[in-house]
Amino acid sequence: MIKVVKFGGSSLASAEQFQKVGEIIRSDEERKYVIPSAPGRRFPSDEKVTDMLYACYARAEAGEPFQKELAAIQARYEEIMEGLSLSLNLEKEFETMERLFAEGAGSDYAASRGEYLNGIVMAAYLGYEFLDAAEVIRFNEAGEFEAEETNSLVGERLKTMERAVIPGFYGAYKDGRIKTFSRGGSDITGSIVARAVRADVYENWTDVSGFLIADPHIIEDPKGIESITYRELRELSYMGAGVLHEDAIFPVRREGIPVNIRNTNAPGDNGTWIVESTCQKSKYVITGIAGKKGFCAINIEKDMMNSEVGFGRKVLQVFEENEISFEHVPSGIDTFTVLVDQHDFIHKEQRVVSGIHRAVQPDSIDIEADLALIAVVGRGMKSTRGTAGRIFSALAHSHINVKMIDQGSSELNIIIGVADKDFEAAIKAIYDIFVIVQL
Repeated sequence: MIKVVKFGGSSLASAEQFQKVGEIIRSDEERKYVIPSAPGRRFPSDEKVTDMLYACYARAEAGEPFQKELAAIQARYEEIMEGLSLSLNLEKEFETMERLFAEGAGSDYAASRGEYLNGIVMAAYLGYEFLDAAEVIRFNEAGEFEAEETNSLVGERLKTMERAVIPGFYGAYKDGRIKTFSRGGSDITGSIVARAVRADVYENWTDVSGFLIADPHIIEDPKGIESITYRELRELSYMGAGVLHEDAIFPVRREGIPVNIRNTNAPGDNGTWIVESTCQKSKYVITGIAGKKGFCAINIEKDMMNSEVGFGRKVLQVFEENEISFEHVPSGIDTFTVLVDQHDFIHKEQRVVSGIHRAVQPDSIDIEADLALIAVVGRGMKSTRGTAGRIFSALAHSHINVKMIDQGSSELNIIIGVADKDFEAAIKAIYDIFVIVQL
Protein backbone atom coordinates (compact mmCIF):
# COMPACT_ATOMS: atom_id res chain seq x y z
CA MET A 1 0.00 0.00 0.00
CA ILE A 2 0.97 3.62 -0.54
CA LYS A 3 -0.24 6.33 1.81
CA VAL A 4 0.13 10.05 1.16
CA VAL A 5 0.05 12.06 4.39
CA LYS A 6 -0.52 15.78 4.75
CA PHE A 7 0.06 17.68 8.00
CA GLY A 8 -1.48 21.05 8.75
CA GLY A 9 0.20 24.08 10.30
CA SER A 10 -0.88 23.34 13.85
CA SER A 11 0.66 19.87 13.51
CA LEU A 12 4.04 21.42 12.64
CA ALA A 13 4.09 24.56 14.76
CA SER A 14 6.95 23.50 17.02
CA ALA A 15 9.68 20.89 17.50
CA GLU A 16 7.39 19.03 19.88
CA GLN A 17 4.70 18.83 17.19
CA PHE A 18 7.30 17.76 14.61
CA GLN A 19 8.25 14.88 16.90
CA LYS A 20 4.61 13.77 17.09
CA VAL A 21 4.43 13.86 13.30
CA GLY A 22 7.68 11.89 13.01
CA GLU A 23 6.31 9.18 15.28
CA ILE A 24 3.12 8.97 13.22
CA ILE A 25 5.00 8.64 9.93
CA ARG A 26 7.55 6.14 11.23
CA SER A 27 4.86 3.98 12.83
CA ASP A 28 3.56 2.96 9.39
CA GLU A 29 5.91 1.95 6.55
CA GLU A 30 3.14 2.68 4.05
CA ARG A 31 3.30 6.44 4.76
CA LYS A 32 5.69 7.23 1.91
CA TYR A 33 4.90 10.75 0.70
CA VAL A 34 4.57 13.68 3.08
CA ILE A 35 3.02 17.10 2.40
CA PRO A 36 3.76 19.70 5.10
CA SER A 37 2.12 23.07 5.68
CA ALA A 38 4.00 26.06 7.08
CA PRO A 39 4.33 26.25 10.88
CA GLY A 40 1.11 27.43 12.49
CA ARG A 41 0.45 29.03 15.87
CA ARG A 42 2.25 27.57 18.89
CA PHE A 43 -0.21 29.25 21.25
CA PRO A 44 -3.41 31.32 20.77
CA SER A 45 -1.70 34.73 20.54
CA ASP A 46 1.08 33.46 18.27
CA GLU A 47 1.43 34.27 14.56
CA LYS A 48 1.35 31.78 11.72
CA VAL A 49 4.56 31.80 9.68
CA THR A 50 2.55 32.46 6.48
CA ASP A 51 1.09 35.63 8.03
CA MET A 52 4.59 36.68 9.10
CA LEU A 53 5.82 36.20 5.53
CA TYR A 54 2.98 38.28 4.06
CA ALA A 55 3.72 41.10 6.52
CA CYS A 56 7.46 40.90 5.87
CA TYR A 57 7.00 41.07 2.10
CA ALA A 58 4.55 43.97 2.41
CA ARG A 59 7.31 45.99 4.07
CA ALA A 60 9.79 45.01 1.36
CA GLU A 61 7.30 45.95 -1.36
CA ALA A 62 6.73 49.33 0.27
CA GLY A 63 10.47 49.98 0.26
CA GLU A 64 10.69 49.74 4.07
CA PRO A 65 13.33 47.79 6.04
CA PHE A 66 12.18 44.18 6.45
CA GLN A 67 15.27 42.40 7.77
CA LYS A 68 13.99 42.38 11.36
CA GLU A 69 10.78 40.63 10.30
CA LEU A 70 12.71 38.14 8.17
CA ALA A 71 15.02 37.39 11.11
CA ALA A 72 11.98 36.62 13.28
CA ILE A 73 10.81 34.09 10.69
CA GLN A 74 14.27 32.53 10.54
CA ALA A 75 14.25 32.27 14.34
CA ARG A 76 11.05 30.19 14.18
CA TYR A 77 12.75 27.60 11.98
CA GLU A 78 15.94 27.64 14.02
CA GLU A 79 13.90 26.96 17.14
CA ILE A 80 12.32 23.92 15.46
CA MET A 81 15.65 22.61 14.13
CA GLU A 82 17.35 23.07 17.49
CA GLY A 83 14.51 21.21 19.21
CA LEU A 84 14.95 18.36 16.73
CA SER A 85 18.77 18.37 17.07
CA LEU A 86 19.17 18.93 13.33
CA SER A 87 22.45 20.22 11.95
CA LEU A 88 20.61 21.70 8.96
CA ASN A 89 21.56 25.28 7.99
CA LEU A 90 18.99 27.50 6.22
CA GLU A 91 21.23 30.57 5.99
CA LYS A 92 21.55 30.45 2.19
CA GLU A 93 17.79 30.04 1.80
CA PHE A 94 17.17 33.18 3.82
CA GLU A 95 19.83 35.10 1.92
CA THR A 96 18.02 34.19 -1.31
CA MET A 97 14.68 35.20 0.20
CA GLU A 98 16.06 38.57 1.32
CA ARG A 99 17.40 39.29 -2.16
CA LEU A 100 14.20 38.23 -3.96
CA PHE A 101 11.98 40.11 -1.50
CA ALA A 102 13.98 43.25 -2.25
CA GLU A 103 13.70 42.59 -6.00
CA GLY A 104 9.90 42.23 -5.78
CA ALA A 105 9.46 38.51 -6.40
CA GLY A 106 5.78 38.75 -5.48
CA SER A 107 3.54 37.91 -2.53
CA ASP A 108 2.92 34.37 -3.84
CA TYR A 109 6.65 33.68 -3.70
CA ALA A 110 6.84 35.14 -0.20
CA ALA A 111 3.88 33.17 1.14
CA SER A 112 5.13 29.89 -0.35
CA ARG A 113 8.41 30.02 1.55
CA GLY A 114 6.71 28.82 4.73
CA GLU A 115 5.88 25.45 3.20
CA TYR A 116 9.10 25.32 1.18
CA LEU A 117 11.33 25.74 4.24
CA ASN A 118 9.21 23.41 6.36
CA GLY A 119 9.52 20.82 3.61
CA ILE A 120 13.31 21.04 3.75
CA VAL A 121 13.25 20.68 7.54
CA MET A 122 10.81 17.77 7.39
CA ALA A 123 12.85 15.92 4.75
CA ALA A 124 16.01 16.30 6.83
CA TYR A 125 14.22 15.15 9.98
CA LEU A 126 12.72 12.04 8.35
CA GLY A 127 15.66 11.22 6.09
CA TYR A 128 13.36 11.48 3.04
CA GLU A 129 14.13 13.07 -0.34
CA PHE A 130 12.87 16.62 -0.94
CA LEU A 131 10.91 17.56 -4.05
CA ASP A 132 10.18 21.25 -4.59
CA ALA A 133 6.52 21.61 -5.61
CA ALA A 134 7.54 24.40 -8.02
CA GLU A 135 9.23 21.77 -10.20
CA VAL A 136 6.13 19.63 -10.70
CA ILE A 137 2.90 21.53 -9.95
CA ARG A 138 1.93 23.68 -12.94
CA PHE A 139 -0.26 26.72 -13.53
CA ASN A 140 -0.99 28.28 -16.92
CA GLU A 141 -0.48 31.96 -17.71
CA ALA A 142 -4.03 32.74 -16.58
CA GLY A 143 -3.16 31.35 -13.14
CA GLU A 144 -5.32 28.25 -13.60
CA PHE A 145 -4.13 24.92 -12.25
CA GLU A 146 -3.03 22.48 -14.99
CA ALA A 147 -4.30 19.18 -13.57
CA GLU A 148 -3.20 16.73 -16.26
CA GLU A 149 0.27 18.19 -16.86
CA THR A 150 0.83 18.28 -13.10
CA ASN A 151 -0.34 14.70 -12.70
CA SER A 152 2.19 13.54 -15.29
CA LEU A 153 5.06 15.57 -13.84
CA VAL A 154 4.43 14.51 -10.23
CA GLY A 155 3.93 10.87 -11.15
CA GLU A 156 7.10 10.76 -13.25
CA ARG A 157 9.32 12.36 -10.61
CA LEU A 158 8.01 10.30 -7.71
CA LYS A 159 8.57 7.04 -9.61
CA THR A 160 12.24 7.45 -8.72
CA MET A 161 11.61 8.46 -5.10
CA GLU A 162 10.54 5.75 -2.69
CA ARG A 163 9.94 8.28 0.09
CA ALA A 164 9.70 12.04 -0.36
CA VAL A 165 8.53 15.32 1.13
CA ILE A 166 6.64 17.69 -1.19
CA PRO A 167 5.70 21.08 0.34
CA GLY A 168 2.06 22.09 0.02
CA PHE A 169 0.25 25.26 -1.01
CA TYR A 170 2.15 26.27 -4.16
CA GLY A 171 3.39 25.40 -7.63
CA ALA A 172 4.78 27.47 -10.49
CA TYR A 173 4.21 28.84 -13.97
CA LYS A 174 6.27 27.31 -16.76
CA ASP A 175 8.82 30.11 -16.42
CA GLY A 176 9.40 29.22 -12.77
CA ARG A 177 7.46 32.05 -11.12
CA ILE A 178 5.76 30.83 -7.94
CA LYS A 179 1.96 30.60 -7.78
CA THR A 180 -0.01 29.64 -4.69
CA PHE A 181 -3.40 27.95 -4.54
CA SER A 182 -6.07 30.46 -3.62
CA ARG A 183 -8.04 28.05 -1.45
CA GLY A 184 -7.43 24.71 0.18
CA GLY A 185 -3.65 25.17 0.06
CA SER A 186 -1.73 22.16 1.23
CA ASP A 187 -4.86 19.98 1.26
CA ILE A 188 -4.99 20.30 -2.52
CA THR A 189 -1.29 19.46 -2.90
CA GLY A 190 -1.80 16.29 -0.86
CA SER A 191 -4.71 15.30 -3.03
CA ILE A 192 -2.70 15.98 -6.21
CA VAL A 193 0.18 13.79 -5.01
CA ALA A 194 -2.19 11.02 -3.92
CA ARG A 195 -3.71 10.94 -7.39
CA ALA A 196 -0.33 11.02 -9.16
CA VAL A 197 1.14 8.08 -7.20
CA ARG A 198 -2.17 6.19 -7.21
CA ALA A 199 -2.19 6.07 -3.45
CA ASP A 200 -4.40 3.64 -1.58
CA VAL A 201 -5.20 6.25 1.08
CA TYR A 202 -4.77 10.01 1.48
CA GLU A 203 -4.39 10.83 5.19
CA ASN A 204 -5.03 14.44 6.13
CA TRP A 205 -3.70 15.15 9.62
CA THR A 206 -4.96 18.19 11.49
CA ASP A 207 -5.87 19.23 15.04
CA VAL A 208 -9.33 17.62 15.16
CA SER A 209 -10.41 13.99 14.97
CA GLY A 210 -12.34 14.31 11.72
CA PHE A 211 -15.71 15.85 10.99
CA LEU A 212 -18.34 16.46 13.63
CA ILE A 213 -22.08 16.09 13.09
CA ALA A 214 -22.59 19.73 14.06
CA ASP A 215 -20.62 22.88 14.87
CA PRO A 216 -19.03 22.49 18.35
CA HIS A 217 -19.55 26.23 18.88
CA ILE A 218 -23.30 25.51 18.85
CA ILE A 219 -23.51 21.92 20.12
CA GLU A 220 -21.51 20.96 23.18
CA ASP A 221 -19.27 17.96 22.43
CA PRO A 222 -21.05 16.84 19.22
CA LYS A 223 -20.59 13.28 17.98
CA GLY A 224 -18.05 12.57 15.25
CA ILE A 225 -18.77 11.32 11.73
CA GLU A 226 -17.20 7.92 11.08
CA SER A 227 -17.66 7.96 7.31
CA ILE A 228 -19.01 10.46 4.81
CA THR A 229 -19.39 10.34 1.03
CA TYR A 230 -17.94 12.92 -1.32
CA ARG A 231 -21.45 14.16 -2.12
CA GLU A 232 -22.38 14.54 1.55
CA LEU A 233 -19.14 16.40 2.21
CA ARG A 234 -19.78 18.78 -0.65
CA GLU A 235 -23.25 19.61 0.68
CA LEU A 236 -21.92 20.25 4.20
CA SER A 237 -18.86 22.21 3.00
CA TYR A 238 -21.08 24.40 0.83
CA MET A 239 -23.11 25.27 3.93
CA GLY A 240 -20.07 26.23 5.96
CA ALA A 241 -18.67 23.03 7.52
CA GLY A 242 -14.88 23.30 7.79
CA VAL A 243 -11.87 20.95 8.30
CA LEU A 244 -11.21 20.14 4.62
CA HIS A 245 -11.86 22.42 1.67
CA GLU A 246 -14.02 20.83 -1.03
CA ASP A 247 -11.48 21.75 -3.75
CA ALA A 248 -9.08 19.28 -2.15
CA ILE A 249 -11.45 16.42 -2.88
CA PHE A 250 -11.62 16.57 -6.68
CA PRO A 251 -8.19 15.08 -7.59
CA VAL A 252 -8.70 12.01 -5.38
CA ARG A 253 -12.41 11.67 -6.11
CA ARG A 254 -11.78 11.04 -9.80
CA GLU A 255 -9.48 8.13 -8.83
CA GLY A 256 -11.71 6.74 -6.06
CA ILE A 257 -9.02 7.28 -3.41
CA PRO A 258 -10.44 7.43 0.15
CA VAL A 259 -9.45 10.32 2.42
CA ASN A 260 -8.93 9.81 6.15
CA ILE A 261 -9.08 12.92 8.36
CA ARG A 262 -6.93 12.28 11.45
CA ASN A 263 -5.81 14.13 14.59
CA THR A 264 -2.06 14.61 15.11
CA ASN A 265 -2.63 15.06 18.84
CA ALA A 266 -4.80 11.93 19.11
CA PRO A 267 -3.34 9.49 16.55
CA GLY A 268 -5.26 6.59 18.06
CA ASP A 269 -8.58 8.07 16.94
CA ASN A 270 -9.97 6.62 13.69
CA GLY A 271 -11.05 10.03 12.45
CA THR A 272 -13.45 10.41 9.52
CA TRP A 273 -13.30 8.48 6.24
CA ILE A 274 -14.35 10.31 3.08
CA VAL A 275 -15.34 7.83 0.37
CA GLU A 276 -17.06 7.64 -3.01
CA SER A 277 -19.75 5.30 -1.72
CA THR A 278 -20.19 2.76 1.04
CA CYS A 279 -22.51 -0.01 2.16
CA GLN A 280 -21.81 0.91 5.78
CA LYS A 281 -24.84 2.44 7.42
CA SER A 282 -24.53 5.67 9.34
CA LYS A 283 -24.91 5.37 13.08
CA TYR A 284 -27.60 8.02 12.81
CA VAL A 285 -30.18 8.82 10.13
CA ILE A 286 -28.36 12.05 9.39
CA THR A 287 -24.65 12.43 8.62
CA GLY A 288 -24.29 16.09 9.52
CA ILE A 289 -25.90 19.48 10.05
CA ALA A 290 -24.43 22.74 8.79
CA GLY A 291 -25.72 26.18 8.00
CA LYS A 292 -25.11 29.85 7.41
CA LYS A 293 -26.79 33.10 8.35
CA GLY A 294 -27.29 36.24 6.31
CA PHE A 295 -29.64 35.39 3.46
CA CYS A 296 -32.69 37.11 2.07
CA ALA A 297 -35.62 35.79 0.08
CA ILE A 298 -37.13 37.57 -2.91
CA ASN A 299 -40.71 36.25 -3.14
CA ILE A 300 -42.37 36.78 -6.53
CA GLU A 301 -46.09 36.19 -7.05
CA LYS A 302 -47.98 36.07 -10.33
CA ASP A 303 -51.23 34.33 -11.24
CA MET A 304 -50.83 31.51 -13.80
CA MET A 305 -47.04 31.69 -13.46
CA ASN A 306 -46.81 27.93 -14.01
CA SER A 307 -48.14 28.24 -17.56
CA GLU A 308 -45.75 31.01 -18.56
CA VAL A 309 -42.85 29.41 -20.46
CA GLY A 310 -39.44 30.83 -19.50
CA PHE A 311 -40.63 32.61 -16.36
CA GLY A 312 -37.88 31.21 -14.11
CA ARG A 313 -35.15 31.85 -16.69
CA LYS A 314 -36.19 35.48 -17.08
CA VAL A 315 -36.15 36.06 -13.32
CA LEU A 316 -32.76 34.43 -12.82
CA GLN A 317 -31.34 36.36 -15.75
CA VAL A 318 -32.02 39.58 -13.82
CA PHE A 319 -29.86 38.27 -10.96
CA GLU A 320 -27.16 37.22 -13.43
CA GLU A 321 -27.12 40.67 -15.04
CA ASN A 322 -26.56 42.16 -11.58
CA GLU A 323 -23.80 39.63 -10.82
CA ILE A 324 -25.68 38.01 -7.95
CA SER A 325 -25.60 34.23 -7.57
CA PHE A 326 -28.58 32.48 -6.04
CA GLU A 327 -28.54 29.82 -3.33
CA HIS A 328 -31.93 28.13 -3.72
CA VAL A 329 -35.08 28.59 -5.80
CA PRO A 330 -38.13 27.02 -4.15
CA SER A 331 -41.37 27.59 -6.11
CA GLY A 332 -45.11 26.96 -6.15
CA ILE A 333 -47.86 27.25 -8.77
CA ASP A 334 -48.10 31.04 -8.49
CA THR A 335 -44.98 31.80 -6.43
CA PHE A 336 -41.28 31.83 -7.20
CA THR A 337 -38.68 32.53 -4.49
CA VAL A 338 -34.99 33.30 -4.97
CA LEU A 339 -32.68 33.07 -1.96
CA VAL A 340 -29.46 35.09 -2.16
CA ASP A 341 -26.65 36.26 0.07
CA GLN A 342 -27.96 39.40 1.77
CA HIS A 343 -24.57 41.16 1.72
CA ASP A 344 -24.31 40.78 -2.08
CA PHE A 345 -27.94 41.75 -2.67
CA ILE A 346 -28.62 44.68 -0.37
CA HIS A 347 -26.84 47.32 -2.48
CA LYS A 348 -28.51 46.17 -5.68
CA GLU A 349 -31.99 45.31 -4.43
CA GLN A 350 -33.93 48.08 -6.16
CA ARG A 351 -32.19 47.43 -9.49
CA VAL A 352 -33.13 43.76 -9.16
CA VAL A 353 -36.75 44.55 -8.25
CA SER A 354 -37.08 46.89 -11.22
CA GLY A 355 -35.46 44.33 -13.49
CA ILE A 356 -37.88 41.60 -12.39
CA HIS A 357 -40.86 43.89 -13.00
CA ARG A 358 -39.64 44.61 -16.53
CA ALA A 359 -38.84 40.97 -17.24
CA VAL A 360 -41.98 39.14 -16.02
CA GLN A 361 -44.54 41.75 -14.82
CA PRO A 362 -45.27 40.07 -11.45
CA ASP A 363 -48.34 40.81 -9.36
CA SER A 364 -46.14 41.52 -6.35
CA ILE A 365 -42.60 41.21 -5.01
CA ASP A 366 -41.83 40.85 -1.32
CA ILE A 367 -38.34 40.77 0.22
CA GLU A 368 -37.67 39.01 3.52
CA ALA A 369 -34.28 39.60 5.15
CA ASP A 370 -32.19 38.08 7.95
CA LEU A 371 -32.74 34.44 7.09
CA ALA A 372 -30.52 31.46 7.89
CA LEU A 373 -30.24 28.30 5.83
CA ILE A 374 -29.62 24.94 7.50
CA ALA A 375 -28.67 21.79 5.58
CA VAL A 376 -29.55 18.43 7.09
CA VAL A 377 -27.48 15.93 5.13
CA GLY A 378 -27.42 12.13 5.18
CA ARG A 379 -27.44 9.17 2.84
CA GLY A 380 -29.55 7.39 5.46
CA MET A 381 -32.50 9.76 4.92
CA LYS A 382 -33.37 8.13 1.61
CA SER A 383 -34.31 4.84 3.24
CA THR A 384 -35.88 6.30 6.39
CA ARG A 385 -39.50 7.37 6.55
CA GLY A 386 -40.61 10.55 8.21
CA THR A 387 -37.31 12.41 8.28
CA ALA A 388 -38.83 15.75 7.24
CA GLY A 389 -41.69 15.20 9.70
CA ARG A 390 -39.24 14.69 12.56
CA ILE A 391 -37.40 17.88 11.63
CA PHE A 392 -40.61 19.94 11.57
CA SER A 393 -41.78 18.38 14.82
CA ALA A 394 -38.49 19.21 16.55
CA LEU A 395 -38.56 22.80 15.30
CA ALA A 396 -42.22 23.27 16.24
CA HIS A 397 -41.52 21.91 19.73
CA SER A 398 -38.79 24.55 20.05
CA HIS A 399 -41.20 27.27 18.83
CA ILE A 400 -39.20 27.87 15.64
CA ASN A 401 -41.06 28.97 12.53
CA VAL A 402 -39.90 27.34 9.26
CA LYS A 403 -39.67 29.98 6.53
CA MET A 404 -38.69 27.65 3.70
CA ILE A 405 -37.97 24.03 2.87
CA ASP A 406 -36.17 22.65 -0.18
CA GLN A 407 -35.38 19.00 -0.80
CA GLY A 408 -33.56 17.63 -3.83
CA SER A 409 -34.75 14.54 -5.69
CA SER A 410 -31.69 12.61 -4.48
CA GLU A 411 -33.07 12.82 -0.92
CA LEU A 412 -29.52 13.40 0.24
CA ASN A 413 -30.27 16.70 1.96
CA ILE A 414 -33.06 18.92 3.21
CA ILE A 415 -32.54 22.69 3.29
CA ILE A 416 -34.52 24.60 5.89
CA GLY A 417 -34.87 28.37 6.13
CA VAL A 418 -35.39 30.00 9.53
CA ALA A 419 -34.93 33.48 10.97
CA ASP A 420 -31.32 34.37 11.80
CA LYS A 421 -32.26 34.70 15.47
CA ASP A 422 -33.46 31.07 15.51
CA PHE A 423 -30.35 29.62 13.80
CA GLU A 424 -28.56 28.13 16.82
CA ALA A 425 -31.77 26.92 18.46
CA ALA A 426 -32.83 25.21 15.22
CA ILE A 427 -29.54 23.32 14.90
CA LYS A 428 -29.78 22.21 18.54
CA ALA A 429 -33.35 20.99 18.02
CA ILE A 430 -32.43 18.99 14.90
CA TYR A 431 -29.31 17.54 16.53
CA ASP A 432 -31.29 16.48 19.60
CA ILE A 433 -34.04 14.70 17.65
CA PHE A 434 -31.64 12.70 15.46
CA VAL A 435 -28.67 12.12 17.75
CA ILE A 436 -29.51 12.57 21.43
CA VAL A 437 -32.85 10.74 21.18
CA GLN A 438 -31.12 7.78 19.49
CA LEU A 439 -28.40 7.41 22.14
